[in-house]
Amino acid sequence: MKGDYQDLVDEISALLGAPATLENRDFRLIAFGAHDSDDDLAMDPVRTRSILTRQSTAAVRSWFEGFGIARATGPVRIPAAPDAGVFRGRICLPVRYRGIVQGYVWLLDQDPGPGPAALDAAMEVAQRIGVLLAEEAKAGADLSREFLAVLTAGRGWQQDMAVAALREALGPGADGLHAAVCVAPWAGEVPASVPGAAAVCLVPWRGREEDGPAEQALALLVRLRSADVATPAVTLATRLAAGAGQPGPPTAGIGEPRRGLATLADAWTEASAGARAAAAQPRLGPVAQWSAIGPYRMLAALAADPVDDPATRALLAPAHRELARTAEVFLDSAGQAGRAAAALGIHRQTLYYRLSRVEQLTGLDLDEGEDRLLLHMALKSARLHS
Repeated sequence: MKGDYQDLVDEISALLGAPATLENRDFRLIAFGAHDSDDDLAMDPVRTRSILTRQSTAAVRSWFEGFGIARATGPVRIPAAPDAGVFRGRICLPVRYRGIVQGYVWLLDQDPGPGPAALDAAMEVAQRIGVLLAEEAKAGADLSREFLAVLTAGRGWQQDMAVAALREALGPGADGLHAAVCVAPWAGEVPASVPGAAAVCLVPWRGREEDGPAEQALALLVRLRSADVATPAVTLATRLAAGAGQPGPPTAGIGEPRRGLATLADAWTEASAGARAAAAQPRLGPVAQWSAIGPYRMLAALAADPVDDPATRALLAPAHRELARTAEVFLDSAGQAGRAAAALGIHRQTLYYRLSRVEQLTGLDLDEGEDRLLLHMALKSARLHS
């Protein structure tokens, strides 16, 4: 669907002779045309921020809405306001469906600007965008129950029934290529509009079972055109992982693309593991694809809960956090003391002392391959479930 929006935005750009951007009604960027102008004013601060962060600030949104764009049924011209970071005037094309605003197409105004005929043609394209946005929002909301059932039904006939119900609800698109996306933890309700998602729901977040209120994950089903191009899923996950409205930035994971819905539950398991891996290892995040999380693929499959191994229990206690980190860096460095000491910023003799303390606490021999493997797996598993 992302490609459809891009094609329509490009069509408007061609009609009006200016690069256009499309935002949903929450001012989140969906698609934008290429900027090939040498004019420094073509990318003022407001436009640059919208494209780079894929959203506008609340102040910018309020300022533009002050010109009545949410009520308008035709193009709205907005003058420049350098004090607000708007160096060039704008033309706003409201994107509506059955009288309800779904989003906005934005263009930089020119002198002379586009004539009435060109603007009328652009508004016709905006109406087509409105239909797509409305259909996606309706589908995502209407399918939440069926989508959740597939992700939580388990195996056997319950899973088969859930898949059949979701397939019927999705229609012909059910047999296409999809990616499952997990964004967690997610506070609050499902977003009112998630352009690009065929279905959306909230799922209990099993990856972080801790004392206190239960957490939720946001699950999304994203249509893809090619198994080799996961860009629509990555773009959507990146935007949501920015954490707008969340108490802290969540992380996101993306499962391997699959055709049809028969193995959607497996794709969700992969997406969940990706989100957990991105939280455990910052270099993997904030969005991690299943194919890129390395050993965490196996660790996530081995146990949904932390492993309480008697050999490593004492080392993983809060009182020995620095020793555990030392052991993990040493093992990550393939047992090379020089590399590990440099990474930790300590003297090699200090490293040796700490490693001897690790052996005393665990009863493991770090000269033995299997003991190293056990310790490394325990440390990574603990990180995955922290």
